[in-house]
Amino acid sequence: MWLIFALLSAIFAALTSILAKVGIEGVNSNLATAIRTVVVVVMAWGMVFLTNVQNGIAEISKRSWLFLILSGLATGASWLCYYKALQLGDASKVVPIDKLSVVITLVLAFVFLHEQFTMKSLIGCILIGIGTVVMVL
Repeated sequence: MWLIFALLSAIFAALTSILAKVGIEGVNSNLATAIRTVVVVVMAWGMVFLTNVQNGIAEISKRSWLFLILSGLATGASWLCYYKALQLGDASKVVPIDKLSVVITLVLAFVFLHEQFTMKSLIGCILIGIGTVVMVL
């Protein structure tokens, strides 16, 4: 099931980039990010209430709160930078660079989460890096 959701995530992320590039024309990138964020907040809380899991808030540990807040701040920073980059550059160049997050995530997962970094992971990271350079040139 995770694979289906991961593929859907990739499809929606691709749509996000194209729709955002069209939508930010003539709009300040920070304002566009704020509008997008409000839509995401409404949608996310809608899913919480639709699936009736709002009572779980009281069970969240302080550690989880801290890391969820930090993750939210990182997401906000990412979105602000992404929208500014989309506004200034071509989507066909911005998006591949943004997807270098895959390589960075693998390295961070190895360092901080002690996940395995195999030869396959190394080759994949190198290929993504080379692919990004080729697409951007």
